[in-house]
Amino acid sequence: MSTSPSGAVNASSVPTGTPPRLSVVVPVYNEEENLADLGSEIREALSEIEYEVILVDDGSTDGSFQEIEKLGEINARFKAVRLGTNFGQTAAMAAGIDHASGELVAFLDSDLQNDPADIPRMLAKIDEGDGWDVVSGWRKRRQDKWLTRRLPSQLANGLISRQTGVTLHDYGCTLKIYRAEFIKNLRLYGEMHRFIPALAGFMGARIVEMPVNHRPRTRGVSKYGLIRIFKVILDLHTVQFMHQYLTKPNYLFGGGGAVMLTIGTALGCVTLYNKFILGIFVKDQPLFQISIFFALIGFQLLLLGLLAEILIRIYYEIRGKKNYFVRHKMNIE
Repeated sequence: MSTSPSGAVNASSVPTGTPPRLSVVVPVYNEEENLADLGSEIREALSEIEYEVILVDDGSTDGSFQEIEKLGEINARFKAVRLGTNFGQTAAMAAGIDHASGELVAFLDSDLQNDPADIPRMLAKIDEGDGWDVVSGWRKRRQDKWLTRRLPSQLANGLISRQTGVTLHDYGCTLKIYRAEFIKNLRLYGEMHRFIPALAGFMGARIVEMPVNHRPRTRGVSKYGLIRIFKVILDLHTVQFMHQYLTKPNYLFGGGGAVMLTIGTALGCVTLYNKFILGIFVKDQPLFQISIFFALIGFQLLLLGLLAEILIRIYYEIRGKKNYFVRHKMNIE
């Protein structure tokens, strides 16, 4: 997988017409200093595997894309997708998924904190015959600051595991391998990339965790901050709703509406009983106004449920819309 003395790409590094077994998706944002070493590590780690690497430049403002182009010139297995601007890690990973052609898809950070040497071990886990569909990296000995990185991550992992029912120690570890059929049809928005294991689990994927090497960042600047945990909480509610009610929103709104209508009707019956049996005038009964309030709210919820059903059908019709714009591609047909 090296170049000839003249700098040309060797035939062994040129992919054949057969789709590779593994696609490695690498989101990149201002990692110019790390990409050359990352390319070397990937080539060494995957030398015995039929693979491709999809490097997604998420609107970098340094020389990252020029470094990506160099990797593609050395080895045609390294392919580039350059986004029009900084859309965020979720959009970058979605672009990588859309352009991946392997039967397995791995995700890898570009900051050298993930170790590409772990990928063959993770592939062996999928191949061992237990039917695993997802191998999720677990940074058991994480090399980050406790207060600003590890503690928020532990809190987020516990919250996501509890709310989704898909228990993992490390949702935030980018290094994961999926069978392509479980992620090809996902539509990712916001900060939803960290929920991909849960979304795959909702579809029946069998998930196993594996401890992976984690290295301290030595070059470049971290792109993560405490504000991300609040984004995670907001997106977690979205994921829960999508899992439980995306295809049946009328169960949520219609059910609530039915309860409110029932309460309103019951209170109305009490009001009528008081008037005709006990002789209490309606104007002297606050229950009358309360029954009208519950009935109106219930009716509105029923209408909202029907509207949500219509919107869901429209959503499935137009879901081909992308949340990113590709400016340039390299080594991709």
